[in-house]
Amino acid sequence: MIKRLRYLLFVAVLLSACSTTKYLADGQKLYTGPEIKVIDSTKKADNKAISAELKTLVRPKPNGAPLGLRVKLWLYFKTKARKGFIQKFFSKYGEPPVLISQVDLAKNSTIMQNRLQNESYFQAMVSGDTVSKKKTAKAVFTVLPGPSYTIRDVTFPVATDNSLDTAVRGTMKETLLKKGAKYNLDIIKSERLRIDTRLKEEGFFYFAPEQLIIQVDSTIINHQVDLNVRIKPTTPERAREIYSIRNIYVYPNYSLRDTSLKLDSAKAYRWYNIVDPRKTARPYLFANTVLLHPNDTYSRTVHNNSLNRFINLGPYRYVKNRFEDVTPDSPKLDVYYFLTPYKRKSLQLELLGRTTSANYTGSQINLSWRNRNAFKGGELLTFTLFGSTDVQVGGQNGGFNVFQYGAQTSLSWPRLISPFNFKSANAYIPRTVLTLGYTSTDRQKLYSLNTFSGSFGYQFKTDIHKLHELNLLEISSTKLRRVDSLYIDSINNPNNRNPALKHVIDPQFTWGPSYAYTYDNTTEDYRTNSMYYRGKVSLSNNLYGIISGADTLAGKEKKFLGSTFNQYVKAEAEFRFFHKINSGNKIAARILAGAGLPYGNSTILPYSQQFFIGGPNSLRGFRARSIGPGSVDATALNNGFVADQSGDIKLEANLEYRAKLFSIVYGALFADAGNVWNAKPHQAGGTFGPNFYKQLAVDAGFGLRFDATVLVLRTDLGFPLLTPYINGSGSRSVSPSFRTAIFNLAIGYPF
Repeated sequence: MIKRLRYLLFVAVLLSACSTTKYLADGQKLYTGPEIKVIDSTKKADNKAISAELKTLVRPKPNGAPLGLRVKLWLYFKTKARKGFIQKFFSKYGEPPVLISQVDLAKNSTIMQNRLQNESYFQAMVSGDTVSKKKTAKAVFTVLPGPSYTIRDVTFPVATDNSLDTAVRGTMKETLLKKGAKYNLDIIKSERLRIDTRLKEEGFFYFAPEQLIIQVDSTIINHQVDLNVRIKPTTPERAREIYSIRNIYVYPNYSLRDTSLKLDSAKAYRWYNIVDPRKTARPYLFANTVLLHPNDTYSRTVHNNSLNRFINLGPYRYVKNRFEDVTPDSPKLDVYYFLTPYKRKSLQLELLGRTTSANYTGSQINLSWRNRNAFKGGELLTFTLFGSTDVQVGGQNGGFNVFQYGAQTSLSWPRLISPFNFKSANAYIPRTVLTLGYTSTDRQKLYSLNTFSGSFGYQFKTDIHKLHELNLLEISSTKLRRVDSLYIDSINNPNNRNPALKHVIDPQFTWGPSYAYTYDNTTEDYRTNSMYYRGKVSLSNNLYGIISGADTLAGKEKKFLGSTFNQYVKAEAEFRFFHKINSGNKIAARILAGAGLPYGNSTILPYSQQFFIGGPNSLRGFRARSIGPGSVDATALNNGFVADQSGDIKLEANLEYRAKLFSIVYGALFADAGNVWNAKPHQAGGTFGPNFYKQLAVDAGFGLRFDATVLVLRTDLGFPLLTPYINGSGSRSVSPSFRTAIFNLAIGYPF
């Protein structure tokens, strides 16, 4: 009986939300939307497309009614009096009624008729009327599109001694105006822009799209048109000239207070001139950014690439560009680049908070000093001190807290420092990056580690989507500073031993190159489908290991600079795919794969290079780093603390449906699967083999995202469904329940 009353109450609320028309005044009718009736007996296949397009043009739009419920309108009527706090709070989500009296039938009919005429229906006619029903009304538009006109022929100017006519005709092969296609005014406008873009590459600096005219002859039989591309006779003479570059001036310390060009203080450097009396920048800084040269024909692509490089150079907040016509006997341009610098030095303090699914609550503080033009060559020098804590606040493993502190410095040059001369003219500055760092990790009651690291390499983009990162040298050395008896006992105790723990505190020394390639077009929101891919290959001591004859299994362990080195080949890849269903709904998928092959001087990857799985950005139904390797049950190895599980091989897949709920709140349904394995048999059940798919951990769940653009707060509740090992129920399956669920709180999307 109580359940029935609940259902009746729910239905009553829905009906109350539906019956919003009762609040309207006498004579008012709620507008429910347009109806488009297309009358066209010749091409009925086009009727549906015409109707759908014209419907989007009608203004105003009716009140929103998801699932037939005008909830926002109902909120408007219920809160417009604003008598209390609750009403004031919900009033901002309300929506005033859209009345049929607000619909201008004549204006909407004219707009639709113009659209049809612009899309080949020259004889189109549209009329509008209203149809009422009690307190509601709709607008009904009757459309007679008539026949559509197609393109019969397209002509361009004849190539003559006139350079502009010749240049316009030279663009004919790539024309957007195709014979047999429907006439379309938007395509004609795009064609003018296309021709203008091409002419800008050939030196026509002062030409504009408006100086092209495309004449339409619609007197052709069988509803066809001829298009004639012509240059307007009123086009000024300088728009017909091909311009080249004369002088180039760069102002590295420009401010709005500067009123003089100060050309008398310009200093020539190679092909450009520097106006910098205070000597704030070395002249060679701009050799990679000034892509135009004297006597070059003007090119808009080269011009834009230069501007983009100035902006990405680093030291400069604003970049202002000016071209000055200095034509004496032939068309010439002087080029000016005015650069306003950032403050050279800055200090930044960051305070971060975080929580993990392993019941760790943490905080981190970063103090960073930055010099944007360290040696007056655009170098970015940063020095960072950091400290962090991760404290376990609940569960049986409380007290094994993690503390880290350290320092990192990096120096980035806006050019490639190399004995080879690499040249590129795209819009992106190549960089050379040197980093050095030290980290101290103290896991209370267990061990402490010291890690020294460094790298030297290059970063460069070949286009807006593709990034290459080549490190000629990556070096890392980790050594044990302290180990407690509890950790040693966990390794050696014959009654409950976990020998894999020794790998964590073993000395680690890696040294070698790496290469990473990234493709990313996910920032382009207009795409229905977008993707992200990153692949990386790392090597450690390969040549030296081979030359020295290192072979640990044969008893030939070798050292470098007094330290036993690690030898391996490692490859990893990540692929993300996003499908936009509509503006508020999206499907996101990710696949991760990685494998490391230790050989020669190593039988297992160093711990710092191994793979981990589980946690807020991985398998969300399992605690961080708690899965694997293979079918190993980490919970059975009860050492009194949670040990991080790792492996040489990793496979992971994630699938997520993301939907906008309201305002900044988004919901998500997700499923995750994956595991890590050892490449060689170090632990029973932990080695990768043909039955690896039977050892995949699987989870599913749901979550909320609070997306404020600058910050995304994420909550996920993951339910384990399959464990890689036989669990307490005697099988791999887990019945979903809130008792076994894992709550994740994180910043940002998982991928």
